[in-house]
Amino acid sequence: MINKKITTSDISGAEKILGINYSKVEREQMVNNLESQILSAKIRRAHTLENSHPMASIFDPRLPGFKMPLGSGVKLKSKCVPIPKNSEDIAFATIGEQSDWIKRGKITSRKLTEIYLDRIERLQDKLKCFVTITKKQALAEADAMDLLTYQEINLGPLHGIPYGLKDLFDTKGIKTGWGAEPYRDRVPDKDAAVVEVLRAAGAVLLGKTTLGALAYNDIWYGGRTKNPWNLNEGSSGSSAGSASATAAGLCSFSIGTETLGSITSPSQRCGTTGLRPTFGRVSRLGSMALCWSLDKVGPICRCVEDTGIVLSVLNSHDKDDRFNIKAPFSFDNSKNIDDLIIGYLPETFKEGASELDRNTLKIAMGLGVRVKEVELEELPYMSLINILYAEAAAAFEDLTLSDVDDTLTWQDNDAWPNTFRKARFLSAVDHVQLDRLRYLVMKALDNLFNEIDILIGPFDTGPMLVASNFTGHPCLHLRVGYEQLATRGATSFNKKNFKLEATGQQKKFKVPHGISLWGGLFEEEKILNFGIALENALDVYKERPSLPINSC
Repeated sequence: MINKKITTSDISGAEKILGINYSKVEREQMVNNLESQILSAKIRRAHTLENSHPMASIFDPRLPGFKMPLGSGVKLKSKCVPIPKNSEDIAFATIGEQSDWIKRGKITSRKLTEIYLDRIERLQDKLKCFVTITKKQALAEADAMDLLTYQEINLGPLHGIPYGLKDLFDTKGIKTGWGAEPYRDRVPDKDAAVVEVLRAAGAVLLGKTTLGALAYNDIWYGGRTKNPWNLNEGSSGSSAGSASATAAGLCSFSIGTETLGSITSPSQRCGTTGLRPTFGRVSRLGSMALCWSLDKVGPICRCVEDTGIVLSVLNSHDKDDRFNIKAPFSFDNSKNIDDLIIGYLPETFKEGASELDRNTLKIAMGLGVRVKEVELEELPYMSLINILYAEAAAAFEDLTLSDVDDTLTWQDNDAWPNTFRKARFLSAVDHVQLDRLRYLVMKALDNLFNEIDILIGPFDTGPMLVASNFTGHPCLHLRVGYEQLATRGATSFNKKNFKLEATGQQKKFKVPHGISLWGGLFEEEKILNFGIALENALDVYKERPSLPINSC
């Protein structure tokens, strides 16, 4: 095919896509020297960049003058709870309870692992929340922990505790397919940093949990991961399997990631407790990169305290991760919250908020903390999403340019293939300006958290879901009650929940509802302590989904 010369008409057409307008003279001036610019881009595209190759630019959430909070270590008030006779009660117990039972010899890690493996076998076909089950390895790891227990050696609060791992973390010799058809047979030759840290802490890997293809939504090459509270709908994403498995009692806890809602959204849908830590706190080495300046690693659990326990283990400095920030972590589960100042944006509790949201705010006001209305500077926060589109399109450029993106199951307008293609038309100049806007957003949230300790609000209303992800502030999402809702469909960056079926089906299901707590950079302890107080006051987190478990 003969390459035709660029014309002024081509430039005029491109202007419409970019939302700009040049004069005839300006088009004629640039028409003869655009070729070299395009050639330079094509030469660069011919040089393959692997997903593991990071950006040279490093996002740091800390503004000038930032002072890292002092760390005082982890202090957990022990709970000596009798071990239940029912295996389901054991499966849904907290990490703290299970850890205590293992330490005192009330249950072995192998027995606890077998309980979860049995539940996985019985429920996996319904939930589609695991892509790989590592039964042989899990039992071997559990036996190793039991041997240490017999020798009176305990590795900490995760000693012998079984967990699920989102299938974008590399596991040596075990398929890590990123939920996407082009990578479904990918087998790494080494473990991700998170896997190594959890193994050193004594945690037992049950298997790899599903994720929406390339960390978006709940559709992957094996189907759609389901919400245990309503099997007619997906579990949301992208940490779809991690939230579904944890909510259904198929693991003690799970590991998820968030770029823009991938921990908090499935936690909202499935009723789990998700903790998105400060950007840079947890190493991402050996994990799939979606957006280098946005990706974060965090725990998904069934109660607030458990997320703090897991984060205390995940928090470790990794010199090989260029984005990792060395930071202390403090967590005292009995710490007083009387000195905390809780803020809320009044408009987020009006239109779009539920009665549960407003009731939760009232309960929060009665917990002995100071509560105040706050304002967030008016900025075009939603425009920042174009940064995500560009980084994600760059991370998977080869799929777009080779047309392999056509092999992905999800092909709707809001799905990755179309988003990646559209991102090619985003202006580089606009992206520099977006980066400058991001700095203003960082300053806006810094001003906010200089005024308060915690912001409370619905996770998907107002600007905070977007703003806090781009500034790197931590977020805890926890269950606050239940609603009767018709089956919902997928979530996307552009739309709110919509019906999975276009048939007008109105049957309603009891499903959980949650709220978010945002805190200052590296101040997870404050949102954890307030979250524990709120969780205890609401007393709804222990209820379980009713699942028809197959007999074996």
